[in-house]
Amino acid sequence: MITIQAKLAFSSKEDEQAVLDLMRRWSSCVRFAYKRLLEGKSRNELKRELQGVFNLNSRYVDDAIMKAKSVLESCRERDENPSKVIFGGRSLFEKLKKRHINGKAYKKLKQEWQERRKGNLYSRGDRSKKGNLNTRIEIDGNGTWLRINVGERKYAYARIQAGWKRGKSREGLLQAISTCGEPYSVELKLKNGNVYAYFTIEEDFPEAVVTKGNGVVGIDINAYPNHIAWAEADVNGQLVSYGKIPMPELGSGNSDKREYYRWQYAHKVVRLAEEKGKAIVIERLDIRDRGERGDFSGRKSRRIRHNFGYRSLLDKVKILAQRKGIQVIEVNPAYTSVIGMLKYAPQYMIGKDVAAAYVIARRGLGLKEQIPEGYMAILKDLDADELEELKEHVKRTVKNKQLKKRQLKEIDRAIKLIKSFGSEPGKALIPLGGTSISACGDSYKPWRVLKVAVVTPLSPERVLRDVSVLRGVLFSGQVGRPG
Repeated sequence: MITIQAKLAFSSKEDEQAVLDLMRRWSSCVRFAYKRLLEGKSRNELKRELQGVFNLNSRYVDDAIMKAKSVLESCRERDENPSKVIFGGRSLFEKLKKRHINGKAYKKLKQEWQERRKGNLYSRGDRSKKGNLNTRIEIDGNGTWLRINVGERKYAYARIQAGWKRGKSREGLLQAISTCGEPYSVELKLKNGNVYAYFTIEEDFPEAVVTKGNGVVGIDINAYPNHIAWAEADVNGQLVSYGKIPMPELGSGNSDKREYYRWQYAHKVVRLAEEKGKAIVIERLDIRDRGERGDFSGRKSRRIRHNFGYRSLLDKVKILAQRKGIQVIEVNPAYTSVIGMLKYAPQYMIGKDVAAAYVIARRGLGLKEQIPEGYMAILKDLDADELEELKEHVKRTVKNKQLKKRQLKEIDRAIKLIKSFGSEPGKALIPLGGTSISACGDSYKPWRVLKVAVVTPLSPERVLRDVSVLRGVLFSGQVGRPG
């Protein structure tokens, strides 16, 4: 999807008032449709009823029902109570309820609340109408305009102001969209007394010609230090090559600069895959936590991760790859870093980030991981008493309070896992089917326990940077136990 934002300047006050009234009625229609959908009414029943109540044509009503339905489905997917939805925003509503806010601050909040609640309009594109029937882009000698259907054969016109910085390129793109005959959707929003338009057109990507049948390139994007680790694997999952792409510019405080460089780095990733002739494998990530105390913690961590724009960078990689006909595979990110550090970093003597990228690549090929024999020996002999000793060692050794808290929490989790398996905890940790580890479910429990049992004794006071020490553990199964 390509979305372009622009401000609207109306040719007359009458046109502006007509559009504002249309937005108010459409917003009310969405809220009314939402309530009726909760009561179990069907779309066809609502469509006939809403046209008369809100004086909207069938297309506007259909779009209002679609929006209401999407809100309802979103609530159910998140396991939230649909009856408690607040149109306009719950956080803003809670602020307005606070009695200590008054004067100009209260008026500003109230205006924002009213605009969010009543200042919306959405119109879907239609291929049969060669664009959008209700909100159509038109071009004349005076510029680019948006024609808005405000009633039966009544139209309001607004000049599209695409901005001074990228205005010409945006306006040119809008003109191209209006003349290509492809459907485009238009969403109007009222902000600070101004009406803004968001034009969206769905991009048709070519069929993927570079697929995982040729092998893959796994991508692991890291926020600190800013770099992209990549690992190339053949169709059998064997490591072919690897490397890193530094991203120092993403630490800049300028948002436009960061956005520009995200595109540049996304181009580098796609060019790499194009040169290798292999599909791209990325993590399916939803970063909700902006930084956890005890592991690169505090405000600095949250600021770096927030500015980093992980999701934005991945989205750009996907778009550019699809334009080039390169297959993009998204995989579950769980324990890719842990498996990479424990297994492949010491085995191939590569960095932890590259090892994580290799695990991502193998996961994209649908391959299962195996626990090496050295680690299997540790799991077989491991019991809760040893981890209790390790816990006491961490309490005596680690000075950083937050790091100590995190280490103890991980050890407690591992002890709980071992005790839950009964009389033979070590053997019970070994997954069914021998050493084969799938990419989901309880199969990650052995890796979680191994990280505590192997890494924590070797480096209790800091993050383990030199993974070469794990090479001996990997093949011998011996690890130093604290006394």
